Amino acid sequence: MDDHVDEMTNDLTTTGQGKGAEGQMPDASALQAEIDKWKALSRKNEDRFKQASTELEGFRQSQMSDTEKAIEAARQEARTAALSEVGTKLISAELRAASSAAGVTLPGAEFLNLNSFLGEDGNPDSSRIEAFVSSLPKPSSTPPYPQDLGLGRQGSPAAGQLTREDLARMSPREINEARAAGKCDALLRGEG
Repeated sequence: MDDHVDEMTNDLTTTGQGKGAEGQMPDASALQAEIDKWKALSRKNEDRFKQASTELEGFRQSQMSDTEKAIEAARQEARTAALSEVGTKLISAELRAASSAAGVTLPGAEFLNLNSFLGEDGNPDSSRIEAFVSSLPKPSSTPPYPQDLGLGRQGSPAAGQLTREDLARMSPREINEARAAGKCDALLRGEG
């Protein structure tokens, strides 16, 4: 076993893939090139596998008898029916999640055709859901009615009212104008 490991190490150093000729590690660009090479090979093998799987499925379909084909069609139909039944619950959950993320309010479920959000495979179609949620109006940031209705008097009762010191510095004409404007009401009530 140790001889085998030594052979592999020698092969790596002689081919230049381990340490370099001077005993140094290869640079980052060489490592990145090696990573890219293996990724490309992996993708190529993955594509071959998908192609072989498709060919195998086609071969299986061609070798099926009529009853087997009918059974397979019934299975697909039952699967689609079950997914569409559960799919409406999934759609409603996805609609709620998408609308809360977007900050919009959904119309009532009785007004929505949830089956229109189903894909051909019976699963929720997220692109249709996103398009619908983005078409909903955003709520306005201003309240629909004034928020201070029925709150009573706001602020200090003496706000805008004149004091005795203010009156001492005013002329009789200014005092009469202030009284007509309601700026002396607190003094007239004996509050100041």
